[in-house]
Amino acid sequence: MAKLYIGSHVGMTGPEYYLGSVKEALSYEATTFMFYTGAPQNYYRKPTSELRIAEARELIKQAGYSEDKIVVHAPYLINLGNTLDESKFNFSVDALATELVRVNDLHLKILVLHPGSHVGAGIEAGLNKVVEGLNIALERANNEVMIALETMAGKGSELGTNIDEIKYLIDNCKYPERLGVCLDTCHLSDGGQLINGFDAFLDEFNQKIGLSKILVVHINDSKNEPGSHKDRHENLGYGYVGYDFIESVVYNKRLEEVPMILETPYYQEKAPYKKEIEMLKTRHFDPNWRDKL
Repeated sequence: MAKLYIGSHVGMTGPEYYLGSVKEALSYEATTFMFYTGAPQNYYRKPTSELRIAEARELIKQAGYSEDKIVVHAPYLINLGNTLDESKFNFSVDALATELVRVNDLHLKILVLHPGSHVGAGIEAGLNKVVEGLNIALERANNEVMIALETMAGKGSELGTNIDEIKYLIDNCKYPERLGVCLDTCHLSDGGQLINGFDAFLDEFNQKIGLSKILVVHINDSKNEPGSHKDRHENLGYGYVGYDFIESVVYNKRLEEVPMILETPYYQEKAPYKKEIEMLKTRHFDPNWRDKL
């Protein structure tokens, strides 16, 4: 039986930094995790030399974690699709190239990236700008780190909201071998991509892109109805995606050994991840689990 790689977003703050991220994941009894190398809402980053990487890697080894299943998420402010402000585009390219180097410094291989927004210029112009930005950043950071383009909910002028847009980015990039995909169950539902079910979605994805390109799955319920284009995550079993659907994604045979990462919200200021991970591991849903946190 394939190992289940299930975890959540964890923090990374001083004084322990990356070591603290590993400890937080262990506290949730996770088998992998995802983190940001600094605050997701800004570009300030501590030098990787200060992140206690060697100590973290030793604990990762002791815990039996696989470094190739640990995920880093790029800052939210990166927008490669901005065709209207060249300075913001250039800043985003610089930030992405820097983040690729930082992930490599951490001895990790997967960086999740929101493809970007066209900010009113239109989908085609936005997609072509993203391709331009990917080409520059990947060439500048000449390493083996993979960018996992995240499927988005279609809020505002977001790009990457369906399989065809993701396919366009991969097909037109100079370095398609450095690109993969991060599926997000909330985004797919809010974007109207699951209307025929998850297996039908995977069939289309496999035909157009190939299942081997799926590097990560974000496991989230949704506060909004399918097709809402809202992107508001909810705890497992309390939203419109539903626990049974999410469990079927986690245990889908075609996604074996793909890291599954929870990005569900805190409930009454309490982290839900240990309980959500436990339910997915045991495949036993408690409809009142949040009241027991």
